[in-house]
Amino acid sequence: MRPAPARTRRFAWRRLAALARKESIHLRRDPRSLAMAFAMPLVLLVLFGWAITMDVTNIDLVVDDQDRSAASRDYVERFRASGYFTIVDQVDSPAALREAIDGGRAQMAIVVPRHFARDLDAGRGAQVQAIVNGSDAAAATVALAYAEGVTARFDEAQRARHGLPTTLAIDHRLRVWYNPELESRWFIVPGLIAVIMTVITALLTSLTVAREWESGSMEQLVATPVQPVELLLGKMAPYFAVGIVDVLVSVAMAVFVFGVPLRGSLALLLAVTAVFLVGGLSLGLLISTLARSQLVASQVAMVVTFLPAFLLSGFLYAIEHMPPALQAVTYAVQARYYVAVLKDIFLKANPPAVLAGELGFLAAFALVVFAVALAKFRKRID
Repeated sequence: MRPAPARTRRFAWRRLAALARKESIHLRRDPRSLAMAFAMPLVLLVLFGWAITMDVTNIDLVVDDQDRSAASRDYVERFRASGYFTIVDQVDSPAALREAIDGGRAQMAIVVPRHFARDLDAGRGAQVQAIVNGSDAAAATVALAYAEGVTARFDEAQRARHGLPTTLAIDHRLRVWYNPELESRWFIVPGLIAVIMTVITALLTSLTVAREWESGSMEQLVATPVQPVELLLGKMAPYFAVGIVDVLVSVAMAVFVFGVPLRGSLALLLAVTAVFLVGGLSLGLLISTLARSQLVASQVAMVVTFLPAFLLSGFLYAIEHMPPALQAVTYAVQARYYVAVLKDIFLKANPPAVLAGELGFLAAFALVVFAVALAKFRKRID
């Protein structure tokens, strides 16, 4: 039996290109990998982009107007005209009001007491009761804020009508930067791109090395002069190109489908994405090296990427509001930095100097994870 050829220690771009070409051919011939690489990011972006929203509109409202005066009708009409509330019923008893909320026909109720108009004309404060279904705490908080806004504008109009002084001595005017209309999709979609790409990159490469182990071809590759670093980089290269294409398509969808403005540099976005992809693909290679089964590798990849990226990256929940222990964990979540960078580039147009911290963490994550994957792969084939 001829001994296996000695493995040269010199890195060869020619062997790397041959490995990348081999992996590209396999990718083209595998419909499942192609669907995962190109179709899945688009489907997830469309589904989550439209499904996840922080905007609370069309709040079903039931009204108990006990005064039935012109002032009370004006007050109630302001809720209808606000665009946030839909008056589904007018009731005349507390029992009917409770039934409407308990039965799910209304999320909120407004009770206008008797003598509402008389108290306003006399310059006394007229009390109005707002009842909200608190089973959805987030929606309830937003609904109460909308109701307070409607009431504040009505109060201002009444004071102007009766010549009364305003309650505030300061003329405060609010201005929202970067997202003046407070559109939730403007900050959800960039973060969603980061979450989806975190999952897809690790999932794609998590199957590559495990597939070689399952098919028995890994032993043949190991017997060639191919270096481990060449093998890993060669398997990573096609998926790196796929990731760049996926991000470009996702950015185009964010701008033209969801209406998110891209105020920053596309070149900077792609440069950051390149660093991010190296880290994500390296994580997939590490998982694939440790798990010789494609099924186990795909399951592990989903667990270690999707949940941390979705819950601990700042995508939906502000990191500064998390318990200190979880805040410490988020520093090891790659998506945390990519989410922050994408939001800054999309909405703030921040230059590289401002993003230096996030870029440094992304680069460090990529280097460390690739080094660990390479070390584990070398140990496994020795």
